[in-house]
Amino acid sequence: MTLYIGVMSGTSLDGLDIALVELAPAIKLIASHYIPMPATLRTELLELCSSGPDEIARSAIAQQSWVKLAAQGIYALLNEQKLKPQDITAIGSHGQTIRHEPARGFTVQIGNPALLSELTDISVVSDFRSRDVAAGGQGAPLVPAFHEALFEERVGHRAVLNVGGFSNLSLIEPEKPVAGFDCGPGNVLLDAWIHQQRGEHFDRDGQWAASGKVEPTLLKTLLSDPFFVTKGPKSTGREVFNLPWLNQHLSQLPAFAPEDVQATLLELTALTIVESLQHAQSNTQELLVCGGGAHNQTLMKRLAALLPNAKVSSTAIYGVDPDWVEAMAFAWLAHCCLEGIPGNRPSVTGARGPRVLGAIYPA
Repeated sequence: MTLYIGVMSGTSLDGLDIALVELAPAIKLIASHYIPMPATLRTELLELCSSGPDEIARSAIAQQSWVKLAAQGIYALLNEQKLKPQDITAIGSHGQTIRHEPARGFTVQIGNPALLSELTDISVVSDFRSRDVAAGGQGAPLVPAFHEALFEERVGHRAVLNVGGFSNLSLIEPEKPVAGFDCGPGNVLLDAWIHQQRGEHFDRDGQWAASGKVEPTLLKTLLSDPFFVTKGPKSTGREVFNLPWLNQHLSQLPAFAPEDVQATLLELTALTIVESLQHAQSNTQELLVCGGGAHNQTLMKRLAALLPNAKVSSTAIYGVDPDWVEAMAFAWLAHCCLEGIPGNRPSVTGARGPRVLGAIYPA
C-alpha cells in the first residue's frame, strides 16, 4: 500500500481539507479530516490577497499559523487511522493562494513546507504551480490531470466540474488529451454577498438564492467582464472577481433586493459554466461535479436545466466523495513529483510543455 496525504486550502477559506490517499495499485481515498479555518486567520489571509502594510512579515506569520493548523489535522488523521509518520510517503501541500497573476509571471501560495515537514516528520511536496507559470502556463487549473487519471476508464464525452471559490472544468474525451480551464466565479461572490448582507459564510443548499429572482440587467452587466470572452487556456482568482468588483457594478444600477442579487450571482456561476462547457465540448454526455458547489442543490438543479442532454451528478456516483477530490489531487501530484512524472497538461494551462511540478522538502 502506497500512502500519501493531500492538504488543500481553497479560495473559500472555510478550512483545510486533509485526505489520506492510497495511490497503488489504484487511487483510493482511505480517510479524511477537516479543520475549520479560525476566524482571525481567515481574515488575515483574505487581507493578504491584496496589497497592505507590512505584508511580507504578516504573510510569514500567517503561514506559520496555517502550517500549525495543517500539522494538527495531519496528526489527528494519523491517530484516527493508527498510522505513524513513516507510513506516509509524502504530503502534497497546496498551501493557501494569496496572489495568482500568471499574466505578470507569478503565483503565490503560502504554506511554509519546511516547517510542515519539521512538525510532521514527513516529506512535503509543495509549490506546484510555479513551474508551470515559469514555462509560460497559467499554473491553473492543475486538477484536470488528476481527473483524467481518476475517470479515464469511463466511456464517452465527460466533463468534471470543480466548484470551489472559483469554477473549473476538465474535459475528458476518448483518444484526446484532457483539456480544461477556469470558467469564472464559483462560490466566491455568493459567499461574499451573503456574508456582507446576512453575516453568514455560505448559502446552504442555495436556499437564499432560490428565494430571489434573477435580475437580467445585473446579469448582463456582470457578464460584460472581459474574462468571460477570453479563450483558454485561462485562469482567474480574487484579483479579478471579488466583493468590490460586485459592489462597483451594483453602484451603477438601480437598487435590487439582496436575495435577487444572490439569485443573479448563482445564475452567473451556472451560466458561465454551461456556456464554457458548450463552447469547448458541445457533445458532453455527463457532467460530474465536485467541490463545495456539489452540495448547492439550487446550483445543481440549474446546471441540469441548462444541460438537458447531459447527465449532471456529483462524483459520489462513482464512489468519489466530492468534498475531497482536490485534496486527493495534491496527494497524487506529490506522487508525480517524487516519481518524475509531469503533473501539468499543456492542453490545459498553455505551458510550453509537460513539466514535473513541485518542490521537495525531505523529512
